[in-house]
Amino acid sequence: MHKYLKNTDTEWYKQRVVSVVCIVIAAFAVLGLRLFYLQVLEGEKYRSSSDNQKIRKHSIEPQRGVIFDRNGLPLVNNRPSFNLSITLKDAKPVKNTIKKLSDYLNLAYDNIINIIESNKDLAYNPIILKKDIGRKMLAVVETHKFDLPGVAIDVQSRRNYIFGDCGAHFLGYLGEINNTELHSGDYPDCRPGDHVGKIGIEKEYDRFLRGERGGRLVEVNVKGQIMRNLQVVEAQPGDNVFLTIDHRTQARGMELMSGLSGAAVVIDALNGHILAMVSTPSFNPNSFIGGISNREWNELLLNPNRPMENKAIRGQYPPASTYKIVTAIAGLEEGVIDKDTTFYCPGFLRYGDRAFRCWKRTGHGSVDLKAALAESCDVFFYHVGMRIGVDKLADYAKICGLGSPTGIRMGREESGVIPTERWKRLRFGTPWHKGETLPVAIGQGYNLTTPIQMAVLVATVANGGRMFEPVILKKIETASHKIRPLPDDLKQKEIRKFPFKKENLEIVKSGLWEVINGPSGTARRARIEGLDVYGKTGTAQVVGRKTGEKDSDKELPDHFKPHAWFVAWAENEGKKIACSVIVEHGESGSGSAAPIARELLKCYLKR
Repeated sequence: MHKYLKNTDTEWYKQRVVSVVCIVIAAFAVLGLRLFYLQVLEGEKYRSSSDNQKIRKHSIEPQRGVIFDRNGLPLVNNRPSFNLSITLKDAKPVKNTIKKLSDYLNLAYDNIINIIESNKDLAYNPIILKKDIGRKMLAVVETHKFDLPGVAIDVQSRRNYIFGDCGAHFLGYLGEINNTELHSGDYPDCRPGDHVGKIGIEKEYDRFLRGERGGRLVEVNVKGQIMRNLQVVEAQPGDNVFLTIDHRTQARGMELMSGLSGAAVVIDALNGHILAMVSTPSFNPNSFIGGISNREWNELLLNPNRPMENKAIRGQYPPASTYKIVTAIAGLEEGVIDKDTTFYCPGFLRYGDRAFRCWKRTGHGSVDLKAALAESCDVFFYHVGMRIGVDKLADYAKICGLGSPTGIRMGREESGVIPTERWKRLRFGTPWHKGETLPVAIGQGYNLTTPIQMAVLVATVANGGRMFEPVILKKIETASHKIRPLPDDLKQKEIRKFPFKKENLEIVKSGLWEVINGPSGTARRARIEGLDVYGKTGTAQVVGRKTGEKDSDKELPDHFKPHAWFVAWAENEGKKIACSVIVEHGESGSGSAAPIARELLKCYLKR
C-alpha cells in the first residue's frame, strides 16, 4: 500500500512538472513571438521612436542673400525672427502645458489647440504656434521654460525690406511655397513651409539668393531641451545681388509721385542700366513675410489704382504725342518729308466727312518738322501718317522697340499694341479704314505702349541708334565676395542698331531739343541749368471727344481725364540719362509729367 501511494505521488509530481514546463515553454514562446514582432516586424518604428526621444534632426535654414543698389547700399537684408514652437512628444501633459502657455502669453487656448490639431501628425517635430514674437513674449517664455516642457523658441532669419514700399515692384517679396512651385522642378531643395520669391528680383534670382539648407543632429533630454550637438552640416548662405538701381534717384521718384498713379523709368542711355523704376501706388513687401491677412490682400487687389501691378513694365497706355518721334523718323526715312517740309495747321485736318483736330484749336499756322515736334502740332503728323500708311508706320514702330517686350528680366512684361491692317482684321474682323491711320500717327487710336518701352526708345535716339536690352542686374557676388560669372540667359544683349540715316536722327533730335529749349516748346519747364535736355510731351486721351467739344477737361470725372506723358534725356560730361514718366489722368504732359522727369534727371546728374 505504501509503495503504491509512493508511485502515485511520483506520477502526480511528474504531471505537474510537465504542465509547468509546458506553461513555461508556452510563455517563452509567446514572449519570443512578441519580441520577434517588436524587434523585427516593428523594430524600425520603435527604433525611430526611441531615437526621437533622445536624438532629433534639426534643419538649418540658409541665410538669404542681400540685395544692394549699384553703390553697395543694402535694399533688402535679413533680421533675426523668434518663432514660438511646441513638440508634442516632449510637452506631456500636453493640455496642462498648453493651458500654462495660454495664461503666460495671453494667447487664446482654442487657437493653440486648432494649430496643434492641424499638425498632430508631427509628434516629434516642432509645431510653430506663433511666428516673429516680440522681445517681451520671448522673455516670458525664457522665464517659465521649466514649466513649459516641449516649448521652444526657434531663431530664424526673416526678410527685411529696409525702405518699405520704395522699389517694392522690382524687389518683389517672399511667400510660402505652393504645391505648383514645389512640383515645378525650379525649387529642388525646398520643402513645404519654405519661403521663396514670388515676384520681382526675389523671384527672378531666387536660385542665387536662396542658398543651401544645412542640418544638425542634437541630443535632447526628456523635456525636449537640447543637451548637445552630435553632428552639424552648416547651411550655405545665398549669393548677394547688386542691382543697377540708384536708390537716391529711386527714392526721389517715389517722393515726386507720392499720391499719384503712374510710373517712371530712368535708364542709362549708353548701356541700358535701369537707374530707377517707380510704380505708384506701391505696397510694403514686409506685410507679406508672416502671411498677409485676407482683408489687406483684398484691399490691394480691389484698389482701382492697381498697387500690385508694376506699371513700368505692365502698364499699357496710348503713347500720345511721344509717338511722334516714330512718325517723324518714318517720314524722313520714307522720303515723304524732309527738314524743310511744311504743312499748314488751321487747328484741324478734314478727312472725308470728319475733322481731325489739333490740340491747339486756333492752329499753329505753317510749321516744319522741327517746329511740329517743338509745338507738338497734330496736323503736321496727320499729313505724315496719311502719306506713310499704317502698315509702314508699324514697321518703324517695331524697329523702335514698340509692340514687343523689351526683354528685361523682371517677370511677365506686356507687349503693348502696334496696329496694322492685318491686326485689325484678326482682332475685330473688319477692314482698316484710312482715316484710322491719322490718330495712330499721333499715338492715339489702337496704339498701346509701356513706360519701359518708351524709355528704351528715347534712350536709343539719345545714343545715336544702339538699342540695348534694359537690365536691372549689375552683378552677383558669393557670400565670400567673389563675383559669380553670369549664365548666358542673364547676360545683356544689344538688341539692334537703328537702320536709319544719321542725319535723320539728328533732325529729330534737334526738334526734341526745341521742345525744351525753343521759345515755343511745350516743355520749357523741364530745362535744367547746366545740362542739355531733350524731350517730348504727350497727352493721351482716355475717352474720345466729339467735333466742336470744348478742350477743357475740368468737367470730366478724374478717371476720364487724359494721361500725361513725358519722355526725355539729359547729357552732361559724357553721360546720357533717359527717362519716361506717365501720370495717369494727369491731363498735361508738360504740367504733370515733365516736372517729375526734370527732377529725376537732375537728381542723378547734378549731385
